Amino acid sequence: MKHRCLLILPVVAILAASCNTGKKAGTIMTVNGPVPAKNTGIWLTHEHILVDFIGADSISPSRYDRVAVINKALPFLRHAKEMGCGTFVDCTPAYLGRDPVLLKILSDSTGLNILSNTGYYGAVDNKYIPASAFTMTAEDLSRIWISEWEKGIENTGIKPGFIKIAVNRDSLSEFHAKLVRAAALTHLNTGLTIASHTGPSLPAFQELEILKNNGVSPEAFIWVHAHSEKDLSKLVQAAEMGAWVSLDKLNDDNVEELLSIMKYMKEKGFINKILISHDAGWYDPTKVNGGDFRGYDTMFEKLIPAMKENGFTGEEIEQVFVINPSEAYSIKVRKL
Repeated sequence: MKHRCLLILPVVAILAASCNTGKKAGTIMTVNGPVPAKNTGIWLTHEHILVDFIGADSISPSRYDRVAVINKALPFLRHAKEMGCGTFVDCTPAYLGRDPVLLKILSDSTGLNILSNTGYYGAVDNKYIPASAFTMTAEDLSRIWISEWEKGIENTGIKPGFIKIAVNRDSLSEFHAKLVRAAALTHLNTGLTIASHTGPSLPAFQELEILKNNGVSPEAFIWVHAHSEKDLSKLVQAAEMGAWVSLDKLNDDNVEELLSIMKYMKEKGFINKILISHDAGWYDPTKVNGGDFRGYDTMFEKLIPAMKENGFTGEEIEQVFVINPSEAYSIKVRKL
């Protein structure tokens, strides 16, 4: 792997030289506490270390050995660090394998800033929603999430760095609309950014409307899996409103596809609203030795060099991988 890393070192050097400049003041919340946003370096904005798909009614930390997960994930995280990553966003939500203690151990072992999250994941027809949530109001849900911000997650003292919710790919159900309202209330009380697993534009714009009706600016919203929307004008429309457009399924086979979306967004003047990541990893307790673990290297080894070859400047690359995520995840109440 290391000989391939040499290909991206010049780009990383460009970014490293400017990682502390040109950004708005702000703070992010890592599993080791608050960190100035200006010191966060290159970001991987949507990744996973552990995911357990068993469902909310059966999920338990007893289903995996934390040491085994660490042994599996650590080489991949160290490699990401070697390639230039400074901050890693773990998007595994509650009832899907979220483990803030695991993340802290890995952060301490690698020197990476790692973010965990609060919120509930409603996609896949609510398989990962606890039964108690269905009878709760949006206010009830927000109180749970705000408490995790104020007191820490599950008695660990470790605070979330953002709100993670998820909705189905079609028109929002009443329950999923409630999740969005709860996220809005949580944002207004914490300043945590809302990252919503969404996909197509229909639910994305319904979510943005709910946030607007609750006094939350689109600048507080990350449209996760926005690359699923084939009408790229919708991505521009969301960016015009202020939302963050996340292209987060990067892999070796779709570099050109995501690059073309980035070119389009650049053409339209919205390179400052793009987030990029792999949605990669992860240890799966249902599989032998955690199953296959996809690394976090395509961005460094293929996408960034391809951006350079296609006319993206060092400043534009820094905008996408350093400035945009540090602003998107900065803790700040964003009201209309």
